[in-house]
Amino acid sequence: MNWREVAVTVSSEGEEAVADLFYQLGCPGVSVEDPELLQKYVESGAWDYHDFGEVELTGISVVKGYFPEHEELASKLENLDLGIRELVQRFPNWVVQAKGVSLKEEDWATAWKAYFKPIRIGKNFLIKPTWEQAELLPGDIVLELDPGMAFGTGTHATTTLCLEALEDIVKPGQTVFDLGTGSGILAIAAAKLGAKVAAVDLDAVATRVAQENVDLNQVNDRVEVLLGDLGTVLTGQADVVIANIIADIILILLSDLKRILRPDGEFLASGIIENRADEVELGLKEAGLEIIERVEDSGWILFRARWAKHESV
Repeated sequence: MNWREVAVTVSSEGEEAVADLFYQLGCPGVSVEDPELLQKYVESGAWDYHDFGEVELTGISVVKGYFPEHEELASKLENLDLGIRELVQRFPNWVVQAKGVSLKEEDWATAWKAYFKPIRIGKNFLIKPTWEQAELLPGDIVLELDPGMAFGTGTHATTTLCLEALEDIVKPGQTVFDLGTGSGILAIAAAKLGAKVAAVDLDAVATRVAQENVDLNQVNDRVEVLLGDLGTVLTGQADVVIANIIADIILILLSDLKRILRPDGEFLASGIIENRADEVELGLKEAGLEIIERVEDSGWILFRARWAKHESV
């Protein structure tokens, strides 16, 4: 299968909005080339053993989304164009330019690798691409990853927020449901913290990649990868349910939550762009949940929530 790469050049303050457009269209892969973020990683020492040359701070980012070239491509590109036009009208000072090219699958799978490097997240997680080497420290929990065509390299703020939350709340022996597992990174992280995990995704490519990463990390005995509707292929209840998706899908799946989240369990809702956060927070409360914590990173929000005490579940 060939893929259509759409590159949107946008003022840095607009990169989250453009990335959200891609996610809302069901784009299975999004990359962000942000010179400021790249320099931040280099200056922090996280990537000091990689040579990216001189980083020019332009105030401009390039957000790339990848769509399979099948019968739905034309309608998705039309909707993307409408979304970009709306952004231009709302933010006339932003630079916004889009262009698309076709890529063969093997080219798609390698297009983003230049900027995916080992990185430490939270207290002990070390995200390591399979093709990179990394120096290990005592206590490191290594997550080997080849995200292939599935979203979730661990470096995006939404996934980082989830990893940090999992490290705080997951205990050995707990059950975790990962809805919209993508590359499987969150499921693998929960398993390496000692949980039993069911990882679900609607996308067959994502479940294939997730299973490959589960195998790579040798957590097959603790992670079951399932293809199907989010929340409907699961049986039983979990101590922790993760949904690192987008606001609209999180709001839809709330009706299934009572069936799959234990009365004393926690729900992690991430992938929420800042301007949708109030809407999701209201939805969580209307579903009978109370917000334990709201965490923000780079314009993205994660909610930790549990059933409100007065709610009968």
